[in-house]
Amino acid sequence: MAKPTKSQWDFGELFPKEELRRVLTVSELTTQVKRLLEKSVGQVWVGGEVTNLRVQSSGHAYFSLKDAGAQLSCVLFRGTAAAARDLLADGQKVLLQGDLTVYEARGQYQLIVRAVELQGIGALQAAFEKLKQKLAAGGLFAPERKRPLPAYPQRIGLVTSPTGAAIRDVLHVVQRRNPGLEIVLVPCRVQGDGAAAEIAAAIRLLNEWSASSPAGQPQLNLILITRGGGSLEDLWAFNEEVVARAIFESSLPVVSAIGHEIDFTISDFVADFRAATPSAAAEIITEGVFASREFVAGAPERLRARLRRRLAAAVDELAQWHGRLARRHPRRRLDDALLRLDDLQAGLLRCVKSATRDRTTALQHLTGRFLRVRPALALKLRRERLRQVVRQLNLLGPDQVLARGYSITLDAATGRILHQAHEVRPGQILRTKLSRGEVLSRVEMPPPAAGDADG
Repeated sequence: MAKPTKSQWDFGELFPKEELRRVLTVSELTTQVKRLLEKSVGQVWVGGEVTNLRVQSSGHAYFSLKDAGAQLSCVLFRGTAAAARDLLADGQKVLLQGDLTVYEARGQYQLIVRAVELQGIGALQAAFEKLKQKLAAGGLFAPERKRPLPAYPQRIGLVTSPTGAAIRDVLHVVQRRNPGLEIVLVPCRVQGDGAAAEIAAAIRLLNEWSASSPAGQPQLNLILITRGGGSLEDLWAFNEEVVARAIFESSLPVVSAIGHEIDFTISDFVADFRAATPSAAAEIITEGVFASREFVAGAPERLRARLRRRLAAAVDELAQWHGRLARRHPRRRLDDALLRLDDLQAGLLRCVKSATRDRTTALQHLTGRFLRVRPALALKLRRERLRQVVRQLNLLGPDQVLARGYSITLDAATGRILHQAHEVRPGQILRTKLSRGEVLSRVEMPPPAAGDADG
């Protein structure tokens, strides 16, 4: 077929008719986008971090799910039975399953959430947290309901598998630390379907048996629930509500020792005491008896020390009574009275002397004043005093010496008293004074020298 020929001026229709263009409204376009997303994407799983979480009064939760490059609006309606909805929080990393759609009123696409899983933890951990919150709100974890463990248990109930490693660890520690402890074992499964029901039944059975004692005293002192370590799935039987309720309702104290030190189960939170491992639980239960060994071994020395203290106290008390008796003895009282009498006598003498001294001083003052107003009497007293002085001088004067037979020789010319013979010379006139009168003499010859006289 020949191609139709066009002239160079044939440009076609420059302005097409308006009815050939299809113009959509915003609502129509949004609806098409919504249908396209719901058909092409539909239900998806998406992971990210929760941000801008808002829970309205209606119960609907609105939030965004973000990663390093983008964010997605999400809504979780109140009627959606999502297991971990109560665990949603800003910053929480989650896996969401939902329907991708468009919220036409704002023209934004969003995820209608149908299921929530905590990222990296999984459904079991979400269920664990949910049950933990529920039981905590019910008061099963309240510290005030925790009961102390008996210090010296004689018989305990044991709930565990008869073939597991936990029972071997418990028996080994008990045999080493307290061989006399009786153990009543109720065997049960500790993992798998139905294990939780068996554990709860074993706890109730031990309580019933302990309460059936005819004497009214419980036949058991406590219950130990234990098993070895394992994964979260292996330990899940101890995270069941039926086990938690059985522990809570137990009339006997319960020790929970599940897994390793880093493992925590609901049973640990409900029990009266949580042990890190089965061996640690056995050590805690037997601690009273084990510690008593050292106490009993040291009892003789403590008794001797106490006896020494009592004896020392008795000696001190006896010394105190002896001192009190000595202070109250009549002789002691008489001695005290004599001492007091001596003190009073000495004080009286001091008072008398002081009074005499004061009187004498006053008399002297009065005498002085009296003499100043009576000159004749003062003169008489002074003359008497003078006579006494003269008599004393006479007693000490040379006349009294001469009267006793002594004489005094003087140089007649000078009157100088001569003391030694070599002081005279021939022809010298001497005057010798006697008791009565004087004698003059002349020296005829000199006295011999001191050496000649001796010869």
